[in-house]
Amino acid sequence: MAKRHIPLILFAAGLTTCLALDLTGGLDPYVAQIVIYIGINIILTVSLNLVNGYMGEFSVGHAGFMAVGAYAAAYASVNLLPHSAWFFPLALATGGICAGLLGLLVAIPAFRARDDYLAIITLALLMIVKSAFDNLPWFGGPQGFYGIEKYTNLSWVFVWTVLSVAAIRNIVYSRFGRAIIAIRDDEIAATLVSVDTRHTKILAFVTSSFFAGIAGGLFAHVIQFINPRTFSLVKSTDILLMLYLGGGGSLAGSIVGATIWTLAIEFLRFLGIWRFVVAPVALIVLMIYRPRGIMGGRELPWLVPRDYRKE
Repeated sequence: MAKRHIPLILFAAGLTTCLALDLTGGLDPYVAQIVIYIGINIILTVSLNLVNGYMGEFSVGHAGFMAVGAYAAAYASVNLLPHSAWFFPLALATGGICAGLLGLLVAIPAFRARDDYLAIITLALLMIVKSAFDNLPWFGGPQGFYGIEKYTNLSWVFVWTVLSVAAIRNIVYSRFGRAIIAIRDDEIAATLVSVDTRHTKILAFVTSSFFAGIAGGLFAHVIQFINPRTFSLVKSTDILLMLYLGGGGSLAGSIVGATIWTLAIEFLRFLGIWRFVVAPVALIVLMIYRPRGIMGGRELPWLVPRDYRKE
């Protein structure tokens, strides 16, 4: 068996397992929900890693793109598309495209400047998006958007998690990805070797926004109700925590960070509101003793193309 076929076989096996669990209900609903949240958080963390980890910029408004994707996907599935799970991919695509277009609108002016301006602009964007949905009656205003069908299941989350990780991995290890990393290492030097830094930044940011929108659409169709408060600065902070817990510039780090953070918050539920104090304190301790995160920029071998592996 050719080694190049192994990823396809593993994907088929994983998808078959998820389909079987969805059809038979073989997994406890509570456990299934946690697994779904882990998958959604992996998509969010991996997509943000493209900008914050590999490109070296600092975006703090990822929850804003998630919100746009969630509302756009929910509105499309409730009001624009037939009420059938067969049309769920179109709703998700709508959410991803809307988030990507918003990312384009933000990236064009944001990347005219350098330094920390992206953080300021994305923070402002998050506040604008939240305020907009608070005041738009078509989306339920501050009371939120109701009537969303529960189309998100293990199978859809598995497919989109694999697609997002595979897409970001292929970008990172492409010529375009080398340009992204060159910008992180030394933007002036990257410019001198003919890297179109602004164009590269815009494309990377739009890609990141698109996958955040997909995650938002999946999230909306699992909790079946969304309101602007769901996508506050706290949500963006959670995504940043997952990224830096696992380690920036590492796909494996994003997967590990998202998984650990989701499980930690759930296991600490008995502490009530104090779980949101204990978990960040533990993260601070980790950052003191291991500032590069758990993976520290390292990658798992199966996430690295053969041509890039060190023999």
